[in-house]
Amino acid sequence: MNQPFLQRLAPTSALRTLAPGANPRVTNVELFFDLVYVFTIIQLSHFLLEHTSWLGALEAVTLFAAVWWAWNYTSWATNWLNPDHPSGRVLMVVLMGCALLMAIAMPEAFSSRAGLFVGAYVAMGVIRAGYMAIVFRGQTMGRNYAQLCAWSAISGLFWIAGALLPETRLPLWIVAVLIDYAAPYVGFWLPGLGATPMSTWPLRGLHLLERNQQVFIIALGESILLLGGLLVGHELSAEIATAAAIGFLLIVTLWWIYFVHLAEMGEHRFAHAGDHTRFARAGLAYAHGIMVGGTIVVAVAIELIVAHPTEAIHAPVALIAAAGPAIFLLGAVLFQRIMADTIPLAYPATIVAVAIWSWLAYTLHLSGLWLGAGILIIMMVLAAFSRGHEAA
Repeated sequence: MNQPFLQRLAPTSALRTLAPGANPRVTNVELFFDLVYVFTIIQLSHFLLEHTSWLGALEAVTLFAAVWWAWNYTSWATNWLNPDHPSGRVLMVVLMGCALLMAIAMPEAFSSRAGLFVGAYVAMGVIRAGYMAIVFRGQTMGRNYAQLCAWSAISGLFWIAGALLPETRLPLWIVAVLIDYAAPYVGFWLPGLGATPMSTWPLRGLHLLERNQQVFIIALGESILLLGGLLVGHELSAEIATAAAIGFLLIVTLWWIYFVHLAEMGEHRFAHAGDHTRFARAGLAYAHGIMVGGTIVVAVAIELIVAHPTEAIHAPVALIAAAGPAIFLLGAVLFQRIMADTIPLAYPATIVAVAIWSWLAYTLHLSGLWLGAGILIIMMVLAAFSRGHEAA
């Protein structure tokens, strides 16, 4: 392709220039990009609220998997790309527009707006990887991103097929998600080209960890938005005020577990480990995604409990209330296994305790207040007595 054209489209000067050992700073453009995800996470939680069934949960997981992967790959790209460069800014704005279209399509993603959701997601993946392959032209990373782009196109075929075939939409999209998530583990292997070794992805992990902490805050913010929005529209009776206090303290407890016990563990690992790419792939792309997903489900559980604090809980409420903390803690277990080579027994024990309490609350026909209070106490015990990174 014409070199002057490529230089105008994706100038090599758009890449970050860092001294050895230096870490990229998070730019305002990256934070601006995240604003779309405030809306996206709201859309996800509302989708789950309106589809409290096994099928709805599976659809919500599929949508979340796409949304998370789009954010994750964009954050990885900005580890090398300078978002403050004019060319980098244009790319980030284009990706932001795609992410906004995905969020707009989400409520009807499995019906009338499937094409919009898929078109935005596939475009986001191909444009981002294609741009990075061009801006890295002539370098090993250019080849890496070209193979990533090919995998995004392959999964895109299944996303598009699902949009065109409503009867098999969910199975096809699940296959697409599996392809997207398996691609890094096989090194974006392609026939005749082989895999891209992890050592050829020179990642600076602390930047990516900071980006993951920021998106976790956004996920917690969704709980605050749901809780606050519900209280604005309801009379503040003693029951609702008590349920809201339980929900608020549960949000604080999640924050405490993440930022007091887990975040410093990640910072310590990236500050002292050499293989940042391996730790970032498993500990951030996968484990963090699970924690963020669990936090969104906790927001939905708080909404359900605060809306009907004195009513005997139904099975969907009990399942969602148990699933949120359990998914978050499962991600936390994986994160600690990767970052500190340990699995603190307190975390799996807490998952079991939350599941047992939710089952008891359902079988005994307890109210949402009792369900929420029990889960809060269990989580607070973990936050108070689990050990941080110093002990790990």
